[in-house]
Amino acid sequence: MYYHLAGDDVGALFVSLRTVAEHRIAEIDRLLRNWLGQRDALEPVAASEVLKSVKKGLVTVLDVRPAEEFVAGHLPGAINVPIDKLESFLSKLPKNKEVVAYCRGPYCLMSYDAVEKLRQHGWRARRLQDGFPEWRAAGLPVRQGPRP
Repeated sequence: MYYHLAGDDVGALFVSLRTVAEHRIAEIDRLLRNWLGQRDALEPVAASEVLKSVKKGLVTVLDVRPAEEFVAGHLPGAINVPIDKLESFLSKLPKNKEVVAYCRGPYCLMSYDAVEKLRQHGWRARRLQDGFPEWRAAGLPVRQGPRP
C-alpha cells in the first residue's frame, strides 16, 4: 500500500508541526541529542549551499529515498540511488566531486547511512541539513519524474 501527501500544503504543515514540537517539548531536544548526537558530526550542508554547488557543478546530489518518492519529486540534478542499492552503485559515482545525500528529513537515517558508507569508501560526503519535505516547503526548485 502506498501513501502520498494530498498537496504541498500538507508537507508544509508537517514541517511546521515538527518545528513547533522541537521548540516546545524539552524531551525532544534530549532525545535528538542522544539519538543523533554522534551522527551530527557528518557535517550537514544547508540548502542554499547545495543550490550554489549544484549550479557550479561541484557536487553530486544523491537522493537515497525509494524510487517512487524520487519520481514524485526531487532536487534538481539529483541522482536516485535507494539506500539499499548504494553499495552496488558506488563504482558509478564520480570521486572528484563531493556527494550530498538527502532523504525524507533531518531525522531520516537513510542519508546518515549513505554518508557513512560513502566516507568509508573514500568519497567526500555530507548530508543535506534537512530533507526533501523541507526543501519543497521552502519553495526551492523541485523536479518530478524519473531520472534522465
